[in-house]
Amino acid sequence: MLTSARIKEAALAAGADACGIAPVSRMEGAPDEMNPMLLFPGVKSMIGFVFRIPRGVQRGIEEGTQFYQYPSMAYGGINEIFAPAVLYSVGKVIEDEGYEAFVYRNTGARGSVSDMDGSAGNTLSPEEQIEVNENAKTSTAHHRNVQFTRPTRPENTAPDLQFHFRLAAVACGLGEIGWSKMLLTPQFGPLQRVAFLFTDAELEYDEMYSGPPLCRKCGACVRECPGGCIPSIQSGKKVTVDLAGKICEWGDIDMWRCYAFYTHAGRYYNPFVPKEVFDKNEDGALDLLEGVTDVANEQEIMKVYTALQKYFPSWVGYNMAKCGGCIRACVHMLEHKGGCMEGRFETPLRTRKKAWRLDR
Repeated sequence: MLTSARIKEAALAAGADACGIAPVSRMEGAPDEMNPMLLFPGVKSMIGFVFRIPRGVQRGIEEGTQFYQYPSMAYGGINEIFAPAVLYSVGKVIEDEGYEAFVYRNTGARGSVSDMDGSAGNTLSPEEQIEVNENAKTSTAHHRNVQFTRPTRPENTAPDLQFHFRLAAVACGLGEIGWSKMLLTPQFGPLQRVAFLFTDAELEYDEMYSGPPLCRKCGACVRECPGGCIPSIQSGKKVTVDLAGKICEWGDIDMWRCYAFYTHAGRYYNPFVPKEVFDKNEDGALDLLEGVTDVANEQEIMKVYTALQKYFPSWVGYNMAKCGGCIRACVHMLEHKGGCMEGRFETPLRTRKKAWRLDR
């Protein structure tokens, strides 16, 4: 007999760190292009899986000594290897009982609308290496753009349907969304990734998280974002979503700007680019990073990538994270003064008074 308890037992045995189950109806009201209720007729249940990010992969960025392990292990390793293996294993348990298992890993493939600005098609995947340099002539992109997509029949939404992973995780009772838009869980704070499985089996469902607030609205993520991408809490600039009666809200982040700084960080947080490149700012390609313009859009991102991508090759097919400011700031604060990560480690992530900053 297929039960929620059996599914969770299988998930933890296969390597997931947490598992929550919700009726897919909790996502009712989402735009059609992002509504998993439209994935297949008869879908009833949504199963969320948490995969912890080892805090140690942030250590190299925190110390400014090693940047490769975060994108390779915490992005590529989880999204492409660890999570799919768990999805496959749990999916077999479900399908052996005669129910369908629609596995859905974390992916950078583009849906029919951009999750950056809501535009339809012709937008760049946040996980994609932009094909605007000489490598495009000899190599294949690891991810794809959707240049055109249309419904396969009138009652369908256009493929590929992508839903809001963090809201889905909240719906499954796994945690809450913090001011920086990161998913926070009571076990790991901001240090996890998630994947999902949908099924036509009706199961026993978890309540959404109702414990002490995980985001303390301390503003550390705002202060330590090198690009100023996260609005202050006092600004009132926020996104509010009513998720089946649970109010979720986060800062209305400038996502294109965040994309630029997350991957390239700017002159004070990117040790891989010579100072002279920033000083010269040839053809104004780095205007966004240098604060010459506040306009953040796809065109400005392409300029930044064309100018800087060669200084840090993406060996793992994922953008090389050189920032992580909001994540590390959040961990630092949650490890102190009653935060959900207090006492979890023998020593805190941050052993100095302030995060490092290049003197240039």
